[in-house]
Amino acid sequence: MNAIISLMKRNYKLLIAVAILSVTLFAFKIKSAAEADGDKDKLLLELLTFVIEKGHYDPAAIDDNFSKGVYKDYIKALDPSKRFFLQSDIDEFSKYELELDDELINRDLTFFTLTYDRLMQRMKESQGLYKEILKTPFDYTIDESFNTDYEKAPYAKTDADLKERWRKQLKLSTLSSLTDRLKIQENKGKPSKDDTSALSNPLESPEEHAAAEKAKKEALAADSKPKSFEELEKETRESTTKSLDEYFGFMKDLDRNDWFSVYINSITARFDPHTNYFAPEEKERFDVSISGTLEGIGARLQKKNDYTEISELISGGPAWRGKQLEAGDLIMKVAQGDGQPVDVVGMRLDDVVKKIKGPKGTEVRLTIKKVDGTIKVISIIRDIVEIEETYAKSSVVNKNGLKYGVIYLPKFYINFENKDGRDAGKDIAQEVERLKEAKVDGIVLDVRDDGGGSLSTVVDIAGLFIEQGPIVQIKSAGRKKEVLYDRDKKIEWDGPLVIMVNSFSASASEILAAAIQDYKRGVIIGSKQTYGKGTVQNVIDLNQFVRSNELGDLGALKTTTQKFYRINGGSTQLEGVSSDVVMPDRYSYLKMGERDVENAMPWDKIDPADYKVWTNNANFNRAISQSKERIASNPQFKLIEENAKWIDTRSDENEYSLNIDKFRKAQTTIEEKAKKFKPIFDYKNDLKFTSLPYETEQMNKDNILKEKRDRWHESLAKDIYVEEALNVLDDLQTKVNLKKAPVSANNKSKKEKLAKTY
Repeated sequence: MNAIISLMKRNYKLLIAVAILSVTLFAFKIKSAAEADGDKDKLLLELLTFVIEKGHYDPAAIDDNFSKGVYKDYIKALDPSKRFFLQSDIDEFSKYELELDDELINRDLTFFTLTYDRLMQRMKESQGLYKEILKTPFDYTIDESFNTDYEKAPYAKTDADLKERWRKQLKLSTLSSLTDRLKIQENKGKPSKDDTSALSNPLESPEEHAAAEKAKKEALAADSKPKSFEELEKETRESTTKSLDEYFGFMKDLDRNDWFSVYINSITARFDPHTNYFAPEEKERFDVSISGTLEGIGARLQKKNDYTEISELISGGPAWRGKQLEAGDLIMKVAQGDGQPVDVVGMRLDDVVKKIKGPKGTEVRLTIKKVDGTIKVISIIRDIVEIEETYAKSSVVNKNGLKYGVIYLPKFYINFENKDGRDAGKDIAQEVERLKEAKVDGIVLDVRDDGGGSLSTVVDIAGLFIEQGPIVQIKSAGRKKEVLYDRDKKIEWDGPLVIMVNSFSASASEILAAAIQDYKRGVIIGSKQTYGKGTVQNVIDLNQFVRSNELGDLGALKTTTQKFYRINGGSTQLEGVSSDVVMPDRYSYLKMGERDVENAMPWDKIDPADYKVWTNNANFNRAISQSKERIASNPQFKLIEENAKWIDTRSDENEYSLNIDKFRKAQTTIEEKAKKFKPIFDYKNDLKFTSLPYETEQMNKDNILKEKRDRWHESLAKDIYVEEALNVLDDLQTKVNLKKAPVSANNKSKKEKLAKTY
């Protein structure tokens, strides 16, 4: 989940002020240590420990219990499927289980070096294992099985045991793929309309899943000429080999620094789940994620063997505007302006990205191998690229003679570096204005799967729907609470409002839903409860603590500095926000919330803020009651609830037969059961969703945008949850609501006013 990032400068300055005396001495101290042994890793450990202890809301004691936790998390992160390390390795590693706290304090890297070197050795050995195993056909008539519950599985005791584990894992992977191929061929090369195999795929690891998906695509693309069992079996092994070659190629790209980041984050996770270290490249990705912008050419890249492939052009970016690059092109060389081209074949993807990205207005020249095999040199002037998927978007729909607006907010984004850049608060305000101009009779704000983002934008957005008042309370360790207010008396939207949430709506989404719920301003509809993250993080640049640093960029630390509370005084931590109207979802019974995460901070409460409940909504309670009645009697929701319980029981089934007849029989049983739930995926409402006029004009010029919007509108027309949210808007209607207030031409940004308040 994305963290809520506090943008209040005085909170950041507080963190610095707390440490200011120590920083001066500390900077000299660690510079001297770095010069003495030239060890950037030790410097990072010292910096991280210092910043967390000084700035974390409630830092954990660094003791033996802490050490045990770091050990467990780190070993699991290195080898989650237990396919690399032997039990003898673990026995050797376990000697350090209670020593890692001391190593951290003493900046000792003995344990990390030991585990890193051993992992590199074991991974190299494993490459030989899978290549050898996949050379020979599997005998699927043998009666044997494999358990995919890696958590409970022991480590292999010998090389022979490890090879046997790899054999069974690979056999399960190829068996699943072979079963798909046989099924497709038996259906004369055409996928069955009732195909539900994706619902019962037993594969868990990324490489196994990728192998199965690729095999299925290849089988679908194959000609209709029947193939023998032996031919299909061989194809599955070849496909799995290719997939694992790509997987290990990716792993080879990871260097020591990448694995050290894994170790560091095993340490930071012991303080709480949202305290994380960002290596320089990760910090850049985080900034792009939270702002939705970057400076570059506007192309998504992926590794393809030793090559870097263009996987997608970002709509509106310089590469898209130039119309010379296309998906599938391979990048051979990169040159800066008139500089000498650098061969990037075989180079790490992150390093290729570094060479292609650059400041706005600068030139980059790419030597490209086109899809047709021709070689071209393409010059591109870098520019600001906006990642459209980051930003809010809206749609309109007519229902029962009324018009409604649906706004989707994927995250609470903001540009830290540019106060005039796009942010969620300004964009939602603009979408509301556009919907008012379209004369909508109600608004649904969808924050499902929204993991959070900027704290200040939550205040801006909540303030659009209330006259004025508190939005959220914040508490720092050892300090009095602070209340963040909407002080603008103007209400952008005073009509019917529904907020859609699910179990993945987190942090900023929960603040918004909680505020709207406490004011009774709108109906919260969705999963039983939201994710349950009630903490605030600050991102701290580690370079500022070191003087005359010659070791390069040290990255940043995202650390928990505050907790936030609802205006009614309760915390959303662990408990989340309970929906006014609970709608069944397929993952209701799976453990995926903050309450299920180790080291999560506890729930508590503080005094409520002073606020007045919204009274201009006479149908509020009736709308909730009627929605509950509809859901309880709706056969589609009943089916979703039944499916959720089935998924929960399926999650405990980890034993799979490697005998093809038994495997196919088991899969057939699962697929027959899954057919009962097919109407969930085939469901369609009778509603037609369309873009607003301004966006329709853009879509006429931008095919990529049009395709994305068409897909979104199609998904809305299949979404029973959105349909019920619109039903609630129907129930909230009154004659007063239907009279629209005139659109204001002068709407001063609330963000400016809030900034003055802070």
